[in-house]
Amino acid sequence: MGRGRGSAVNAPAHLSPDDARPLISTRFTVPGMKCAGCIGKIERELPKVAGIAAARANFSAKRVAISHDPALGEDTLTAALLALGFEAQPVADNPMGVEVEERKRLNRALGVAGFGMMNVMLLSVSVWSGADGATRELFHWLSALIALPVIAYSGRPFFASAWMALSHRRTNMDVPISIGVILATCLSLYETITGGAHAYFDSAVMLLFFLLAGRALDAEMRTRTRAGIGALLGRMGKSASVIAPDGTTRRIAAKDLEPGMLVLVAAGEALAADGEVVGGISAIDNAMLTGESAPEPVGPGSAVHAGAINLSTPIRVTLTRVAEDTAIAEIARLMDEAGQSRSHYVRIADRASRLYAPVVHSLAALAFVGWMIAGVGVHQSLTIAIAVLIITCPCAMGLAVPAAQVVASGALLRRGLLVKDGSALERLAEVDIALLDKTGTLTLGEPRADVSALGAEARAIALGLAQASRHPLSRGLAAALLREGAQPAAIDHIREDSGIGLTGTWQGVAVALEKPDGEAQALATTLRIGDTAQTITFADPLRSDAAATLAALRAEGMTASILSGDRAAPVDTIGRALGLTAQAEATPQAKLAALEALKAQGLRPLMVGDGLNDGPALAAAHASIAPGTASDASQQAADAVFIGEGLMPVALAVRVAKATMRIVRQNFGFSIAYNLLAVPLAVFGLVTPLIAAIAMSVSSLVVVANSLRLAGAAR
Repeated sequence: MGRGRGSAVNAPAHLSPDDARPLISTRFTVPGMKCAGCIGKIERELPKVAGIAAARANFSAKRVAISHDPALGEDTLTAALLALGFEAQPVADNPMGVEVEERKRLNRALGVAGFGMMNVMLLSVSVWSGADGATRELFHWLSALIALPVIAYSGRPFFASAWMALSHRRTNMDVPISIGVILATCLSLYETITGGAHAYFDSAVMLLFFLLAGRALDAEMRTRTRAGIGALLGRMGKSASVIAPDGTTRRIAAKDLEPGMLVLVAAGEALAADGEVVGGISAIDNAMLTGESAPEPVGPGSAVHAGAINLSTPIRVTLTRVAEDTAIAEIARLMDEAGQSRSHYVRIADRASRLYAPVVHSLAALAFVGWMIAGVGVHQSLTIAIAVLIITCPCAMGLAVPAAQVVASGALLRRGLLVKDGSALERLAEVDIALLDKTGTLTLGEPRADVSALGAEARAIALGLAQASRHPLSRGLAAALLREGAQPAAIDHIREDSGIGLTGTWQGVAVALEKPDGEAQALATTLRIGDTAQTITFADPLRSDAAATLAALRAEGMTASILSGDRAAPVDTIGRALGLTAQAEATPQAKLAALEALKAQGLRPLMVGDGLNDGPALAAAHASIAPGTASDASQQAADAVFIGEGLMPVALAVRVAKATMRIVRQNFGFSIAYNLLAVPLAVFGLVTPLIAAIAMSVSSLVVVANSLRLAGAAR
């Protein structure tokens, strides 16, 4: 999807189906998102603006992707977000600057709060130890002199957020926090001026310190979980040597490369764009896309991707996709835009966060009124109300889902599976039966040649011929020979005749790759060298770990079967080899009917397929996964995409999804238990503002730490 770069214009009155234009997507950094309630407000309210079709918020990245009419410019979209109380900046203008600056502000505020906390606590210890009279008053004034500037500076992240929300007639979790800090400070200042026995400067400063520590750790967690995206893009070459028509080369920055350019990739150099090898034979490190550390042989006709490292000899590559159109950039973009969709658990957190502000304010007011009626006085009643405001913050519940989803998605990405949508993990955890396509899913979907019978000379001649053709069998033969380490022979006068094959001469001898005699060998070619001929057969092999993947799915309590549009004979052969029931020659309608029948039985099917005819089935299944070689339509319809030749990411996705939902349920259980315990304690006056601050911060850290256990779930 492109990004809107138009100038700001007034929003159209409406978009009728007749004049609606294709939508574009623009991404914004929104540092003011603090909880699931913020996500819900953005995703609910933005589509109500004329010209905006949808908005997807990514809490972990603090970003919002807006699908909108091209007539709406970035200024208009920024104004729409500001009207909701959220300052925003286009990611394209400053992709990381806002987030980096936010972390710096938090760290500076945390440092100041820590300095103030230590000094104020030293003075408070003397008061607690029994200092009285003039000494106590002096220490209270010294505490005030230290605490007031510290609170003014370190409290800015909370005060600014609360003021932004209130100025747009809404609330967020920073409103009660700010009220609590200000009330505690004002109460302490009043006690100091009037010579009272108690001041709570230490509580106010420590409250800010613990809150800022939680925010800083949350920001660090988000940075680390998103580091995979930055590392992915960092693998791309920064520039490339472009070959001019006269044979000279010049270095051009990656952002200025264009499709169709011919580039020279030296040994040890990372590719700066996607392309196709047109000259040279080498091996590449493609681990950033496939997860495989073994070098992958490439030669003429091989597709290569940005970020791959050329390991041995120089190659020439014609560029096909550049800059943000490359496969690696698309993966990064999908990860960045995979927001917290309207899953069951996110809806719960959304509702809880929306109720948070009115409920907390009401509880604090009732606590104050109740204790005043009980006769404890304004000081004690206000202290209890402050503790209620602080301790009931729903940070833990707001982090319960996104923290787990982001960590799990990052773990799966490192194993070659891209989860396109946060809610997909919830649905993947619920599947109980898997339907797998055959060609391109259980098998590799490309012809693989059996070259074991060819001698070294025959292999060299076959490679010299095969690399000159774009025919699927020629490409399959060239790939097999390259994997075996063959070097191409110099073939002269190569000619390709459609329906016949390739001919040429080698050291004066006529050589050819041609169609076999007769129809017995449907998937084969004949290598002819002079008067001798050898038949080379091809097969579409099973993925090497297909059986292990099916065993892993069974271990997760799932049954599996084949649902394929291929002919019955090869489908049955694969079914017998894997011990699966199989339905062959299934049309797209038949696949849909099979899925609906399973759903009618109360089952939740997982569809794994790659063909264009699998698109409807992938969309209709409870959850769906497509290989990276699938058609664009299938990849768009699927919830997740796996890369590489292994099928095991499918089983890993199910296992990690179940682990993720266990962690989410634990997070929710802890959050609910925390509030059920903490709120009554605060209301009944058993918790001081200081203890409330510590308890609230610890609850958030527990949820984050529990979610980080998923980092190793895909091993």
